[in-house]
Amino acid sequence: MELKRGRHSVYLLTAHLVFVTKRRGNVFEGRHLEFLKPVFESVLTDFESELIEFNGACDHVHLLVSYPPKWSVSALVNSLKGVSSRRLKQAFPEVATFWSVAKSKNALWSPSYFASSTGRAPIEALKKYIENQNRPA
Repeated sequence: MELKRGRHSVYLLTAHLVFVTKRRGNVFEGRHLEFLKPVFESVLTDFESELIEFNGACDHVHLLVSYPPKWSVSALVNSLKGVSSRRLKQAFPEVATFWSVAKSKNALWSPSYFASSTGRAPIEALKKYIENQNRPA
């Protein structure tokens, strides 16, 4: 990964996101996951962000995203979940009939999510680097 440049910043921000279906319902098949990838890419493009990696299982998805500092992770997540839910149900109307979605007032995703920042240097290495800066007297 290379550094990215904004108008007033140089950054390398990445996050691992996990979205779980409501009630951990087994909603997804391979065709659903194939459909979701370009949807997520499109949303992230609108946020000047990038989908680095994507995969999932029958009840959750994993996204590795790169994003600029002007966007919060929660803003990205809200848009990713909202748009993907709406577009998936439009393309595959049967998704709305799955028990986990139907029993949840048509909600595809659980309201919660997992987010973890990623980085190349371990925390201990960063702590030592900062500790060893030449502090002026």
